[in-house]
Amino acid sequence: MAASPSPSTPSSSPASPASRRSRRRGISRAGAVALALSTTVLTAAPALASTAATGADKGGGKGGGKGGKPTIVLVHGAFADASGWSAVAERLLNDGYEVLAPANPLRSLTSDAAYVASVLKSVDGPIVLAGHSYGGAVIGSAAAGNSNVRALVYVSAFMPDKGETLGALSTKFQGSELQPALNPVPFSDGKTQGSDLYIKTDKFHDVFAADLARSQTRLMAVEQRPIAAACFEEAAPAAAWRTVPSWFVVSQHDKAIAPDLERFQAERAKSTTVEVDSSHVSMMSHPEVVTEQIIAAAKSTGTDSSKSAALADTGSGALALVGVGGLAGAVVLTGGVLLAATRRQHTSRR
Repeated sequence: MAASPSPSTPSSSPASPASRRSRRRGISRAGAVALALSTTVLTAAPALASTAATGADKGGGKGGGKGGKPTIVLVHGAFADASGWSAVAERLLNDGYEVLAPANPLRSLTSDAAYVASVLKSVDGPIVLAGHSYGGAVIGSAAAGNSNVRALVYVSAFMPDKGETLGALSTKFQGSELQPALNPVPFSDGKTQGSDLYIKTDKFHDVFAADLARSQTRLMAVEQRPIAAACFEEAAPAAAWRTVPSWFVVSQHDKAIAPDLERFQAERAKSTTVEVDSSHVSMMSHPEVVTEQIIAAAKSTGTDSSKSAALADTGSGALALVGVGGLAGAVVLTGGVLLAATRRQHTSRR
C-alpha cells in the first residue's frame, strides 16, 4: 500500500486551486498597474509636447515675432524722431509683424550704434533692421556681430563702409543742400561740449521734406531733434552690409543726401534697390513703397510662419516628445520589473 504524503513536507505538495488563483490575481494586478501607468503617460504625450513647445515660444520667443515673422526694428535719423516711421510701422503691424522703433540718441556714431546694438540684443529671434538717413550709418555698425539680424533696409540713408566718415561721403556727389541750411548751436551736458546741428526753420521744408504739406513740416521744424556735429566726423566702426543682405530705397528728389550718393552706396553693397519720386522723408510721403521693401527683406529671411512651424516640429516640441517617450518607456520598464518581481516572489513560495 502506497504511503500518503507526509504533512511535514509542504514544499513538495502541489499548490491548491485557491493558491494558484491568488498568484494569478497578484500577477494580473502588477500587469494592470504597469499598463495603466504607460497608457496615462502615452495619452498625455501630445498635450505635454504641445505645452512644452508653447512654453518655449512664450518664455524665450526664439521663433521671432507673430507667426514666426522677424521683428522689424526701425531706426530714425537726424532732425527727426521715431514718429517719422509711424505710417510704415502701422502698415507692418497690420500685416502681423512685431515692430520696435527705438530713440536714436544722435550723440556720436559709435555710441549711437552701441545703444541700438543693446536694443537689438533684447529682441529674441530674427530681425530686419531698417534705418533712415543718419540711421543708416547707425544700423550698419549696430548689426555687426549680431547673427539675429537677417536683413538691412536703408531708406534715403547713409551707408558708410568701415572707416568712412559721413562728412567725406557727403561731399562725394553733388545734389545735397543740407550743409548751407544747417544752424550749429553750441551745447554742454556738464561733461562734454560740442555743437548741435539743426536745420534752419525756413529751410526745413525745401531741404528735408518738400513733398509734405507745409503745415506739417512747420511743426516738424519746431520739434526737430538736433544731431551732434561729431557724428559726421567719426569713422564708421563697422559695415554689416558686407555680410548681411541689404535693400535700399533711393529718393530721387532728396536734398539732404544726394540721390547719386544713395545710388553709389546701394550699388557698392549690391543692395536690392528701388527708386521713389520722393524727398528725403520717403517713409512719410511714400510709406507703402518703403513698407514693401521692408516686407520683401523680411520674406527673404525664410522665417515666415510655414517655415517656422516646420522648424518647431524638429525643435522644442520634438524634444518634449523625446522626453515624454523616455518617461513612458521608463514606466513600462518599471511595470515589467514589478511584474517579474511578483512572479519571482510567488515562485519562491511554491
